[in-house]
Amino acid sequence: MTFFKNLVRDEQGATAIEYGLIAALIAVAAITAMSQLGSTLNGTFTNVSSRMQPGTTGGA
Repeated sequence: MTFFKNLVRDEQGATAIEYGLIAALIAVAAITAMSQLGSTLNGTFTNVSSRMQPGTTGGA
């Protein structure tokens, strides 16, 4: 019975779970931001590529 009382009072597991949840939330936010940034960069490079003129070939 004493084991269960000590187990209920122990808060180390709860703290570890809280840190894990915070880390997961940060990871989700970072993945979302990077995904949106990647889409924006893809659009930018596509726009630049479509506006570039082809270079000339041959000797100078």
